[in-house]
Amino acid sequence: MSNSKIIEQKQQLVQEIAGKFRDSQSTLLVDYRGLDVAEVTELRQQLREAGVEFKVYKNSMTRRAVDSVELGDLSENLVGPTAIAFSNDDVIAPAKILKGFSKEHDALEIKGGVIEGEIATLDQINELGDLPNYDGMVSMLLSVLQAPVRNFAYAAKSVADQKEEQGA
Repeated sequence: MSNSKIIEQKQQLVQEIAGKFRDSQSTLLVDYRGLDVAEVTELRQQLREAGVEFKVYKNSMTRRAVDSVELGDLSENLVGPTAIAFSNDDVIAPAKILKGFSKEHDALEIKGGVIEGEIATLDQINELGDLPNYDGMVSMLLSVLQAPVRNFAYAAKSVADQKEEQGA
C-alpha cells in the first residue's frame, strides 16, 4: 500500500473518531488492563444493550481526533490501553454501567470523559453513575406528581367519611 493511501486511511479514522466525540452525549475513557476476554465480552454486551458503542483505537489517532474537536485536555488520559464508550442517546448509561462494572472488577478504571461536549472530572462521572437511569427518573417524577393528588383523595375520603358518620 502506498504512503498516501495509508495517510488517507488514518485521516479518515481520525475524522470518524472526532465525529463520534462530537455526536456523543457522553463519552468515557477506560483502562481495561487486567480484564480477561470473558469480562470484556460481558462489559461489551452490557454496553451494547444500553445502546453504547465501545471501541478501542490507537491513542495517537484518538489524540488527533480530540485535538480537532477542541478537547485536547483529554490527551493526558490517552496513555496505555484505552477503550472508549460512546453514547449518542443516554448521558447516564455509560457512567452507570462502567461504574457498576468497575465495582465488581477492580481491573477496570475510568480515566476521564466528556459529558455533553465538556470535559468531565472523575467526580462528575461518578456522580453521573450514581443517578438512576431514564426509567427510574420518570418513575420518581411520576410519584412526585401523584403525591398531591393522592393526598387530596385521602383528604376528600376522610371528609366524606366524617360527613357519613355525622349523618348516621
